[in-house]
Formats: sequence, structure tokens, C-alpha cells
Amino acid sequence: MEKTDVLIVGTGVAGLFCALKLPESLTVRMITKDETENSDSYLAQGGISTLKTPGDYDDYYEDTVRAGHYKNNPDSVETMIRSSPRIIQELMDLGVDFERNEDGLSYAREGGHSQARILHHKDITGQEIMDKLLAHVQKRSNIRIDEFTKMIDIISDGNTCKGVVAQTRGKELQTISAKIVVLATGGIGGLFRHSTNFKHITGDALAIAILHGIEVQDVQYVQIHPTTFYSKDPGRRFLISEAVRGESAVLLNPDGERFVDELLPRDVVTAAIKKEMKKYGTEFVYLSMQHVDPDKIKVRLPNIYQYCLEQGYDLATDKIPVTPAQHYFMGGIKVDLCGRTSMKNLFAVGETSCNRVHGANRLGSNSLLESLVFSQAAAKVITQDVPSVPWEPVEADLKAYHPEELPEKYKRVILDEIKRRDGKFYEQWCNDED
Repeated sequence: MEKTDVLIVGTGVAGLFCALKLPESLTVRMITKDETENSDSYLAQGGISTLKTPGDYDDYYEDTVRAGHYKNNPDSVETMIRSSPRIIQELMDLGVDFERNEDGLSYAREGGHSQARILHHKDITGQEIMDKLLAHVQKRSNIRIDEFTKMIDIISDGNTCKGVVAQTRGKELQTISAKIVVLATGGIGGLFRHSTNFKHITGDALAIAILHGIEVQDVQYVQIHPTTFYSKDPGRRFLISEAVRGESAVLLNPDGERFVDELLPRDVVTAAIKKEMKKYGTEFVYLSMQHVDPDKIKVRLPNIYQYCLEQGYDLATDKIPVTPAQHYFMGGIKVDLCGRTSMKNLFAVGETSCNRVHGANRLGSNSLLESLVFSQAAAKVITQDVPSVPWEPVEADLKAYHPEELPEKYKRVILDEIKRRDGKFYEQWCNDED
């Protein structure tokens, strides 16, 4: 058995920022199923939203709750928005390089936003933030990261979390005793055949929570992104970011007709695309930037431009085939504004958690911000709580676990919970997508 003050499961933006915000006097261990960089945070293209001026608050708030179909928690939304300027400054202090123009920081606009308020680094904002956070984490002697180490279960005593059972790179099972456990494992995209997520992001923490009777929330709210590059190849779908439509790209049906306002919220655009695909009997529609300055495309969207080029399409001159795919999970393990779950000493942050900040549909570029705001809040509470948590090492019966059986078990637990809460969504997306 091994022990640590704080165990963080997951190395995306939420997990890394939480670790950085904990004092160096605490021992922090991080485990991740794959390589450290292979989190969905790393894939985030468009940018990170922020409150540009105090006068933008009402519009930003309304944009967020309108996109979320007014199912949002008002306190969560207010906390996220009002915390955003401080978070952005902290990122810049850590070396994150946001694009600038002659007036200072360069703000972009995306679907669902009433004005430009999104900071970005080219079209690889998530990678830029992840690289800088990881570099600082790696300098901290109190933080240890174990790659290819998978959480199999949590260890609990009644309603108190005591640690986890993990499978190491060498396929051995071990118990890790921890005063505090933080779940930062991301979404559920790996359960779907067509998703922008890494395939190993399969919602294990959510399934484990359900099996332990930990409260979960809004698991029926699964976001389908309207524009991913259409391909028949297996594996993760390449995201054609909201930023592309923010730079005035238009959606066209097979007849070359524009059929929707591209800057509407994601679920509305997705529904419009599905309607056109059904009407024409196709598996995709087209995205066009043929009217946009090619030099602007190559500077603003270099990663997307290069990917399309490798697939045989020039984003500046060709119509790009796009199709909807699973993208984000608004539901998750129920938490308060500081990441506390219904189990004592167990926290959840990032996409695996749910404080209803996104409501029923996430507004573009709010995900990185959410992860940073609420993981920092969790770290503050954890710092206060750890001294009062006694060391009570516990062991688990490792022979009772059969890791090879768990992926399918966890998958069924999650999909069955989605079906129970929203059979219509399940029938439309899960039966032929999982």
C-alpha cells in the first residue's frame, strides 16, 4: 500500500491546476490512464472565455444560460464569470501566451456569444495552457505523476473516501491511501463511436460514483458538437472548432445553400445539420471559408488548416465535409462550488463533475474556464481540510477485482443511467454510436 496527502486522478487542466494550487507542504500524487498530455484539455482549440469588462457581465451571463436552456445553476455561472479575469491573469503569470493585437489582448467570437470575449493561442489554446501548467507541475518536488495508471475503484469506509485501487503500468493492482481524493478524469466520449474525445476517456469515475451511491447529476446532458471533420476511418473525430464559424465560415447543404445561422448555440446548429443530412440522405454537410482571406485563415487557424490539407482539402478554397459527433459532457458527479461530492473527502473537478454551470448545453470556450475556476476553489478547501483528516490506511481485497471486465461494466452503468433519464437521447445517439 502507498499513501499520499492528496491523490488526483487525471492530468487535464482541472487536475494540473488543482495540484499547482495546493501548498508544497502536501504530498500530491497524480495518476492518469495514458500519457500525461493525452487529455481532452490538450485538444481544446478555440480558446477560453473571459469577462472582458465589467459592463459585459449581463451579456456574458445571458449567453451562458441561454445556451444552457436556463437549466444552469445561477451561483455557478456567476462564480465562473466573475472569477475569469483573475484566472486569465494567473495563466499569463504562468507564461500562457494569448494572441495580441495593437490594442492589447485579441478577443475572438464564437457561436452563442453575443460579442468577442474569447482569448486564444492560434487554434491550439488547450495545448498552450496544458504545456505551461505541466511545466510548472514538473518543477514541484511534492507532486508525482504516474502515467498509464488506471483507477479501478475508490476505497471507502461508510461514506468517507480513503483512497483508490489502481492498476499500474505493469498491470499490477495496488491500493493508494489518501486523505483526500480528487476525481478529474474528464468526460465520457470514449463510449461513443464518433467523438472528439480520446478513446480512453470513458467516464470511469462517473461509473464508480454511481456504483458507490455517490450523487450524480444531469447525466442526460451530453453535447453533440455540430462540426467535426467527416471521415469513415475509425477513431477520434477531428474537431472543426467553433472558432472557424466565429471567423465567418458558413454551413452549406449539398445544393450549396446556407441553411442556418452558424453562430447559434451548438445544439441548435447540430439539429439543423441533422435535419439537412436526413433531407438529403447524406452523412455530412459542408463548411466553407471560401470568402475569407486565405492569409487570415492560415494565421488564425493553422492547426485546422494543416489537418484539412493533410486530408486533401484546402480550408481556404474547398468546402470541408463536416458532421456532428459527441463532444462534451455537461452532467457528472454532483458537486458544490468547491468540488465537494456527497462522499466525505472526495472531490470532483472539470468535466467529470457537475455543478450545473453549463446547464443543458455548454457555451463554447467555457470548458477550460470552468475547469480552472472550480479546481482552484477545490484546492483552497482541500488545503484547509487536510490537516484535520487523520491517517487511516486501509487495504482492499485486490483478488476481488478483475480489471479486464470493468470497461464493459462501467460503460453499461453509464449508458443505462443516460437511458433511464433520457431515452430519446439514448435511442438517437447511443444505440448506433456506442
